[in-house]
Amino acid sequence: MQWEQLLSLKRQGDTGKRLRKEQDDTRLGFEVDYDRIIFSSAFRSLQDKTQVIPLSKTDFVHTRLTHSLEVSVVGRSLGRLVGKKILEKHPYLQEVHGYQMNDFGAIVAAAALSHDIGNPPFGHSGEKAIGEYFKTGRGQMYKDQLTDKEWQDLIDFEGNANGFSLLTANRPGIEGGLRLSYATLGAFMKYPKESLPKKPTPNIADKKYGFFQSDAAFFQEVANDLGLIPNKTGDDIGYERHPLAYLVEAADDICYTIIDFEDGINLGVISEDYALEYLIKLVKDNVHVEKYKSLVTKEDRISYLRALAIGSLINDAVDVFIENEDAILKGEYPYALTEKGKYTAQMNDIIKISIKNIYQSREVVEKEVIGYRIINTLLDTFCTAYNNKFDGSDSNYDKLVLKLMPEKFITEKMSLYDRLLHICHFVSTLTDGKAVLLYNTITGAK
Repeated sequence: MQWEQLLSLKRQGDTGKRLRKEQDDTRLGFEVDYDRIIFSSAFRSLQDKTQVIPLSKTDFVHTRLTHSLEVSVVGRSLGRLVGKKILEKHPYLQEVHGYQMNDFGAIVAAAALSHDIGNPPFGHSGEKAIGEYFKTGRGQMYKDQLTDKEWQDLIDFEGNANGFSLLTANRPGIEGGLRLSYATLGAFMKYPKESLPKKPTPNIADKKYGFFQSDAAFFQEVANDLGLIPNKTGDDIGYERHPLAYLVEAADDICYTIIDFEDGINLGVISEDYALEYLIKLVKDNVHVEKYKSLVTKEDRISYLRALAIGSLINDAVDVFIENEDAILKGEYPYALTEKGKYTAQMNDIIKISIKNIYQSREVVEKEVIGYRIINTLLDTFCTAYNNKFDGSDSNYDKLVLKLMPEKFITEKMSLYDRLLHICHFVSTLTDGKAVLLYNTITGAK
């Protein structure tokens, strides 16, 4: 892979090249990507979507929105630090093509900002709930009418693939969705493969999948334009990662590891003593003891340690990336950056505590149980009504139900796969609160 190709400014529908040297630095294309994402309705909906604690009324607990903003900030720092070193190593990128250090930061920041944009309500359990409606629920009835890959898209519903679809899907009058640059889309694509074969290798890029069958053609167009390396045979589609996708992943890993841990401490489900025991291992080289002792509140003490810890992890991830740049460009680096850093063991220790005390806490489990019931009911109600309308057998109730969908979702889909995926898209865009209200309306609950 070549950096000058990987940093493509091309957008869907372009007929010619966009050259970096011809860009207006006051309105750089990669920064336009960030603006388009942040003004999108899909991004706004993240303000009421679960990060860790579903439907939490505690003001300092992170939502998907605050998490995404923080990942974007960390991603920008990672991108700029890596960009500076890349330009020092490959000066022709700046001298010949005009790329700047901040370009790398802008690409990673935009991709990181949108990294959770496709996640359904109720966190990762929302993804599982959608999949299980088709795998073990009433949605099983559709299996025999779909191809194996179409069926896998549904039973293993993936927020990353849904995000790619939301960012790029055509609507009448809106071709190419947000029309982001191909470089940003490449950095967004953490898992550049289709749903089958499932986890064919231990390569981190094969851990999940990154696009639905309905988006396969455009996904391939982006991958080919960027010069990503194909790594599947036969009819299967898959590529090695865009190098900057490693930085987007690292930014997410750093934030959820440290900030979810911080949330747990502030909620009181993790002792402050644990913070000292685990975070101090990350910051011992940078902490100012007198500064720390002068902080009066637990929140301020933890905030100070969190900031230092994130700084340590950023610098470590940059070092790992630069040390392995050649292997990454050859498609020969099958690991996450945080898997091979000097703080990997410490991060794993923190994650174990978070799993036990936060992710598996009674409050989280209770809300996830509620989320399963809500998503199952919504999928069943709207899939039935939408398919009945297509068949011409819709009841008056079906007609009323479909009127509950936003106007942009009132569109005809010819294939069963497209109709089912369309309803999954609709349910996935709901906020936690909106999903609850819609469920209450359908079931007649208070």
